[in-house]
Amino acid sequence: MVIVLKNDITESEKSNLKNLLASKNFKLNEVPGEESTIIAAVGKLAMDFREVEVLPGVDHVVPISKPYKMASREYKAEDSIVEIPNNRGQIIRVGGKRIVSIAGPCAVESREQMMEIAAAVAESGAVMLRGGAYKPRTSPYSFQGLGEEGLKYLKEAGDAYGLPVVTEIVAAENIPVMKDYVDVYQVGARNMQNFELLKKLGALGKPVILKRGLCATIEEWLMSAEYLLSSGTDKVILCERGIRTYERATRNTLDLSAVPILRGMTHLPIIVDPSHAVGIRDKIPPMGLAAIAGGADGIIVEVHNHPEKALSDGPQSLYPEQFDKLMKDIICLAPVIGKEVARIRDDKPVAKSSKTARKAAEGGIKCAFNGEKGAYAEMAVENYFETKAQAVPVSDFNQIFQEVLDGKVDFGMVPIENSTAGSVYQNYDNLTRYDDISIVGAISMKIQHALLAPKGATIETIKNVYSHPQGLYQCTNFLRNYNWKQIDTVSTATGAMLVSEKASIENAAIANARNSKIYNLEVLKDDIEDNPHNFTRFVIIAANHVENKELLKALKDGKPNRASFVFTTKNEPGALYDCLGIFKEHGLNLNRLESRPIPGTPWSYRFFADAAISETERNPEKAIEEFTKCFKGVAGEIRLLGLYRE
Repeated sequence: MVIVLKNDITESEKSNLKNLLASKNFKLNEVPGEESTIIAAVGKLAMDFREVEVLPGVDHVVPISKPYKMASREYKAEDSIVEIPNNRGQIIRVGGKRIVSIAGPCAVESREQMMEIAAAVAESGAVMLRGGAYKPRTSPYSFQGLGEEGLKYLKEAGDAYGLPVVTEIVAAENIPVMKDYVDVYQVGARNMQNFELLKKLGALGKPVILKRGLCATIEEWLMSAEYLLSSGTDKVILCERGIRTYERATRNTLDLSAVPILRGMTHLPIIVDPSHAVGIRDKIPPMGLAAIAGGADGIIVEVHNHPEKALSDGPQSLYPEQFDKLMKDIICLAPVIGKEVARIRDDKPVAKSSKTARKAAEGGIKCAFNGEKGAYAEMAVENYFETKAQAVPVSDFNQIFQEVLDGKVDFGMVPIENSTAGSVYQNYDNLTRYDDISIVGAISMKIQHALLAPKGATIETIKNVYSHPQGLYQCTNFLRNYNWKQIDTVSTATGAMLVSEKASIENAAIANARNSKIYNLEVLKDDIEDNPHNFTRFVIIAANHVENKELLKALKDGKPNRASFVFTTKNEPGALYDCLGIFKEHGLNLNRLESRPIPGTPWSYRFFADAAISETERNPEKAIEEFTKCFKGVAGEIRLLGLYRE
């Protein structure tokens, strides 16, 4: 049964409830949700749920009628995300808004083979390395794998390129040998209903990929997942790999309809194995793309550097070049379905990459900004980090987020609002899309614009003016006096650079006066902005789950004094009013509220909120934790974007 708790339940009432259920031999799991907190109780003993429903602190009880309890949507309404750490301080998330790709050979054949394939799939965008050390084969005379020797090669290759390793377990007696090498256990189709193996695997508490059996129904598949969940692990990933039908044109029949069907039945993440499903090399990429389009959280595919010589499943193994093309296609498809492709961070140089290692060591801490040298964002990097960070120019705001996520830079400097031109909506949307990136700091910069032009130019010779759209908008009153063609650029500094390159007295740029020295231009007129009190607020972003003491030292000292959130409201009268009241109740000074439409849901909105935290607050982290817990009771959903010092 699922017990939905009241928002004002006391710790004493919760303890009494748990003691009662434990006395009835129920297994308990407390799950904080978007709208409420629940306790999921699973057990063999039948109990009248009304005995629980009348207890203090209980809102209502939802009996779970399905035979699979812990795997069901009733047990957990939100999608589960399985987190898998690598050796670079990064967490790979399977589920949510990321698409993951797992790649490697069917069988580990040699150290050289594994190192070469790992390098290739990592370069193309895989985030985990697969390979079989123990191979269950139909024929006893086929290659059965290298055993522990293969595990060592697999682990060495994975560690060299930051890829957690995935390998199949064929028998429970292999667990003692495998446990030191394996990050994710894979249960093959033949073992889906090996319940004794599932119980022992579940007790390890490690991530498990559970493949669908050759002739298993979806319910039977979920019942096997139930064995894993009820035995101790909450890290179960379902894998559709094709089922046995009368069709002989492919190895199996890939049941892609299982993906959307499972979405309504279970909270567990779902990936697809097109390699075993179709068994034909050139048919795998289109089915991999179809799986992603159908809503799968990722794919697991076989890749071999010399498939014609493979000891196992050569005809269904992609060449590295084919996998690279598939990954490029997935990257193009991802934005269409509102997702991003997960990548491995580059912050730890791989083997034999001494040139890259030296460059990383010399560069120190890096912070990406949008535009060219001389941009206001570059000034913000210099002012915030002083001499502790290298400013890295990129071409657009999306690239800042992606570079931070990929580990190519440590931080990103992102404009979020201007006191004159208003919000930078693209970056509000990016903060929603990139849910594994947080705000870790903020700084406000005074914006002072100047009119810059090549030597010899005058106001009279100018016909074109280049600048960022917000720069042009912020100088509206000045530009109104001239009939110049206004040309948008990526940043104000980019405009100055273009004017310098064109070297024509007909062109001018609106940018900070410091760009005159950088791009060999003259200042024709200074302080041309409409509002002398013109400020832009920048936020500093960083990837979650990447803890580095050296990076933390680069941030401003002191207790957090600002918290940023994104939330939705329930679809009922007074919902926003109720949400805003929670800020007041917890003493948070709400000083910004912005709404953005939710893509694909007409007339629905997300709200972005900034709240100032009093300097007298002794424990801001605890205060925000309590606020968020209370807020969940009235909001549709809420996410803390960052707790930081501004």
